Amino acid sequence: MLYLTKDLFPVFVPLGIIGFYRYLWFVIKLLAYFFYRPMEPKENPTYRAEYDVTIIVPTIDAGEEFKEAAHSWLVNNPKEIIIITETKMKDALQELANSVDPTRIRVLTVPKANKRLQMVEGIRNTTSEIIVFADDDAIWGPQTLEYILACFEDPNMGGVGTSQTVKSVGRYQTVWEVLAGFRLTIRNIEIAASTHIDGGICCLSGRTAAYRTCILQDPQFQYNFTHDFWLGKYPLNSGDDKFLTRWMVYHGWNTYVQVCKEAELLSTFKNNWRFVKQVLRWTRNTWRSDFRSLFTERKIWSRHPYVAFTMIDKIFNPITLLSGPLSVIAMAAKGEFHLPLWDIIISYIVWLMLTRIVKLLPHLFKRPQDIIWVPAFLIFGYYFAIMKIYALFTLHEVGWGTRAGIDQTPAELAAEKEKQRLDAELLEQDQEKAAYESRDEATRAAVAAATAAAAATAYEQQEQQQQQQMQRMEHPIIPPPRPDSPGSSDLIRHFSRQQEQQRQTAAARATRLATTTNADYEEDEDVYEYNQDDELAQYFAQADAARSNLNLSQQPNALYGGAGGASTIDLYGRSGGAPPPPTSPRFGGGAGRRGGY
Repeated sequence: MLYLTKDLFPVFVPLGIIGFYRYLWFVIKLLAYFFYRPMEPKENPTYRAEYDVTIIVPTIDAGEEFKEAAHSWLVNNPKEIIIITETKMKDALQELANSVDPTRIRVLTVPKANKRLQMVEGIRNTTSEIIVFADDDAIWGPQTLEYILACFEDPNMGGVGTSQTVKSVGRYQTVWEVLAGFRLTIRNIEIAASTHIDGGICCLSGRTAAYRTCILQDPQFQYNFTHDFWLGKYPLNSGDDKFLTRWMVYHGWNTYVQVCKEAELLSTFKNNWRFVKQVLRWTRNTWRSDFRSLFTERKIWSRHPYVAFTMIDKIFNPITLLSGPLSVIAMAAKGEFHLPLWDIIISYIVWLMLTRIVKLLPHLFKRPQDIIWVPAFLIFGYYFAIMKIYALFTLHEVGWGTRAGIDQTPAELAAEKEKQRLDAELLEQDQEKAAYESRDEATRAAVAAATAAAAATAYEQQEQQQQQQMQRMEHPIIPPPRPDSPGSSDLIRHFSRQQEQQRQTAAARATRLATTTNADYEEDEDVYEYNQDDELAQYFAQADAARSNLNLSQQPNALYGGAGGASTIDLYGRSGGAPPPPTSPRFGGGAGRRGGY
């Protein structure tokens, strides 16, 4: 390369400095990866899978690969597996669950496909200490849960992730799956390095990640999680794992990743060109999440400076990656090299191939046959750099891209429902008009009287339903106290400072409300107004009413306290006697100010 650039050596000095920095950075990661050690399980652990772990699986299209994944989860002996799907898929998923283990797998539903809504539904139905989110195709090893739970011996540990590798869909891996494998190898090195250096991580991958239940059952978390907007108007459905990771960092919880064979999971990837669409969605989520971590929340700078620097490095990575080939192409086109064009091209490609092989050596030691796909990885690397720039300017596109039926935003879904309702009304009016014109005068009068009577009856029924709903809201049904389990006292004691401040604020507000008028209450800008037009609020209100009907015979009890406690929590974790707590200014706005960050 020195012979190639000797005529323009001053021009290539900046590029050489950039290259030296890139490989120095890689060597630092590699050294940290070699010194990293996973947390080993204890002989007498605080948490045991059969008592303390619930696996939550949000899905809409689980297939036969789910059976293999579910069997691998059951080998780890969790307390329960909860599958959450949309209503129309319940029968198919129930049949699939029954074919695996009907005693330890429950199937719950939400009205429409929305991953975050599905995850929250699973959280609300969990009674164990630890929740593990898993994709429906994530295959575990027999010791995965044991190694995950080992990290929760630290009472400040909030979330734990695992390393990953690719499981081929067919008999052999396609080029797309090999590219995914290359990316996962590099990612495993990066997350082990960051965990070893400062204990942080950019993202606890949603393919499998464990969290303390007490964190996720916080009403403030659930509201912000399901009301996450980009720029205040683009609702985010994907990127749930990024949100969870940022929440842990912002609220003072520790995170860890078990990068070891015992905790490594197998996962399938798109084995065709749709893998590119997956990568594009991940890239947009990374841009949005990193901007929030670095410039909105800013806790990452003090808690995990190495991770913060890694995020900054990723921002400039496309520029540094593209600067080399663009400079060579520009100078070759001007004829400024002393060598023939083909010598320049071949020399440069050989150099690039050698440098990429060095970075992929950990992967090639395991799968040497993948060396034939290194040129594809080289091309994909430059394509990915261009894709990152494109993703940066299209962050308003928040759809999944690879999943049918869940790419629509709530506004689009509402517009579609309204169109369907109007079409149905027009069709009904046409049918009534045709029937009306075909009747004689006496029949028309009878029909008109019957219609008026039916309308009056429907109005009375609607009034009764509204009165019953108001009575339920004034007198909520309180569930019995949650039974104690290992570590409960530690969990309650180690709640984040943010949650403690939230309880103090709620107590101060209750005192203030006792001495103020209704008008003063309405002027409090921090009080969350229950927005009946909110699709999520409507869903939870309907679920509250349905569950109240099933539990009318139960006597109210104070949760985590004696009877008659001043602070009660309903079945969904919301405050029974007062509005939900004010939302965090950095993790979303109230109903009247629908903003994300």
